Amino acid sequence: MPAASEPSRLVEQLDNRSTRREIGKQLRPFLIFGVLLALAGAVAAPASGAWPERPITVVVMYAPGGGTDTVLRALTTEIAATTGWRINVVNRPGASGGLATRFVRSRPADGYTWLAASSFNKYSRIVGGSDSVSWRDWYYMRAATAYGSWAVRPDSPYKSFTDLVAAAKAAPGEITISTSGSGGQWHELGAVVAAAVGIELRYVPYGSGQLAALAGLNGEVDMAGGGVHEHIQLVESGQLVSLQQTSPEDIVTSSGSVMPSLHRFVPDIESRLPPNAAYNLGIRRDTPIEIVQQIQDAFVAAANSDAFRETVAVRNFAVDVLLGEAADRRAAELETIAATVFEQLEIPNSKTADALDLPTPAEFDAWWPPAGYTPLPLSEP
Repeated sequence: MPAASEPSRLVEQLDNRSTRREIGKQLRPFLIFGVLLALAGAVAAPASGAWPERPITVVVMYAPGGGTDTVLRALTTEIAATTGWRINVVNRPGASGGLATRFVRSRPADGYTWLAASSFNKYSRIVGGSDSVSWRDWYYMRAATAYGSWAVRPDSPYKSFTDLVAAAKAAPGEITISTSGSGGQWHELGAVVAAAVGIELRYVPYGSGQLAALAGLNGEVDMAGGGVHEHIQLVESGQLVSLQQTSPEDIVTSSGSVMPSLHRFVPDIESRLPPNAAYNLGIRRDTPIEIVQQIQDAFVAAANSDAFRETVAVRNFAVDVLLGEAADRRAAELETIAATVFEQLEIPNSKTADALDLPTPAEFDAWWPPAGYTPLPLSEP
């Protein structure tokens, strides 16, 4: 009996093998499709929290050494330290921030390219040739603010602000003053102060407030324009003499040098001065909201850190965080003020508020929010 059953078992085994091979051939396309579908799903749906997967680039709109560069380098250094993100900072000065603005706007809206801006980038449309709108195309977060300053070399014939005004009235348009850029923050400030005291100056643009300070130190111009933070160390060391600065009170350095308040000489200047310089990080507004939220959370933590506060205090900045709709509103308001001031002062090649579809400063409260404006759905700390 066993000998007779052996061929039967062999035939049965061969039939089973043949059947399995046939089934395998029929199932193979479905198995391959399933594997491909699983791989496609893995690519389309990256793991939550994977961003950032590569270095972030921060583009500073002014040259190294100025207020914008100093504050926002310090801030991004702290962001990198607390998050572990890899952040590279590059400078792209020119056109009152317009070059950096256009470059960042040309990059994908993926959160990997940020704009390091001054005063909510209020000049880029007015004189910088950019057509992007701060509250429509960008989300700006303010980190700090600063005061303006005028200073001269110790061998200057102008020993005080009063001396300078008298000399400028005697020779209209002949005294030169350095600025961080044509149509920039310190150009606007200089033009407003000059108008307030009835003088004309000749403005010489440099790539940053720091370069403008060095121009004054090297005698390239009669007077250095810029920020207190860019002049105070040079005043403290005796390399420059302060003529005025725009804070409400005199500043006395550790060496005893005095930086006199402009309010001493022009008591009603507060109502005429442009707003103080502000330093902001800008993100493209069409960046995925979950990435914007991560960036804002990191921004707030860094701005409130002891390390950042110590850095800005040493340079006479003030930490002054502003976020969300309040920041959008401030961006629009500053652009409105600057466009109106530039028109009044006849700054060459500047666009008027009307040309930019902006209201006058007096009409701003009734105008905001403009048609089509929607705040980003972000949670604030």
